[in-house]
Amino acid sequence: MKLSDFDFELPEDLIATRPVHPRPSARLLRVEGATMTDRHVSDLPQILRPGDRLVLNNTRVIPARLFGERLRDSRDGPGRARIEATLIAPEGAGWRVLARPLRKLAPGDRVDFGAGLTATVRDRAAEDAVLDFDLTGPAFDAALNRAGRMPLPPYIESRRPADARDHEDYQTVFAKESGAVAAPTASLHFDAALLDSLAARGVATTQVTLHVGAGTFLPVKVEDVTSHRMHAEWGEVTPRAAAEINATRAAGGRVIAVGTTALRLIESAARSGRVEPWRGETDIFIYPGFTFRAVDGLMTNFHLPKSTLLMLVSALMGQDTIRRVYAHAIAERYRFFSYGDSSLLIP
Repeated sequence: MKLSDFDFELPEDLIATRPVHPRPSARLLRVEGATMTDRHVSDLPQILRPGDRLVLNNTRVIPARLFGERLRDSRDGPGRARIEATLIAPEGAGWRVLARPLRKLAPGDRVDFGAGLTATVRDRAAEDAVLDFDLTGPAFDAALNRAGRMPLPPYIESRRPADARDHEDYQTVFAKESGAVAAPTASLHFDAALLDSLAARGVATTQVTLHVGAGTFLPVKVEDVTSHRMHAEWGEVTPRAAAEINATRAAGGRVIAVGTTALRLIESAARSGRVEPWRGETDIFIYPGFTFRAVDGLMTNFHLPKSTLLMLVSALMGQDTIRRVYAHAIAERYRFFSYGDSSLLIP
């Protein structure tokens, strides 16, 4: 299975840099088997059946992108350098960060990010560094909210900088558990009114947590995709969530993951054949040949060429079907990636 098997040509003008409003007005490509229908997210209450269950990722994106100044005492006086840092994962009492320019940081350096947020460099490795911040708990969260920007994906950030609108646009309406540095983007299409309409239809929802990491944007660098190693992300499926999902399947309802993050988490928790309570890190890699044990469908946006997420949807629907789906989406000018349109994939 080669990386080139998951490549396609995407016109750049189909990459969305802003979401549509209201959220459910985004287009939705409904795919059941080989049948494709052009709909909108707002049609979900008519598309889904009573007894179906949507699994939602309630992670909250933190404003993880920081701009500051490195401060260092030297024989020649104070040394200063501009530093850009993106928080990627907690590291003990501090945070592991991607920093630019990384070579400007050394253990013991101080970094001032403004808004009362300062840190000391604990360690620097070949690709990242560890920062110990002076604040913890709610004080750290408040300072980070003042100083940080939302960590937009590179394909948006290269076209425009993050701004105040992204603090709302790049957050789901049910975000609760802080810790993600990327949004579960399929969930961005939901608002309170749509969730109410789904509940009235008899479509249940279950919330799980997977803190999406910056590694979600890392490219696959090996030609043999089966040798790729995924980044690890922390997640939790509570006993209640596991029981709800299992009860739906036992009753004949469909379990539909909203987003690849929710799917990866509940499939990680279902290796026994049924969803079990789960708490910890998962580096599950889903590509064609994978046996699904927890989900009957997936709602997801349109993904990058050669990405692990494209491999995941190919595993669910089949590579030939996904090629047709993406050709249709391009021909019909669906909007792609994090702020783009969505699809409902039912094998």
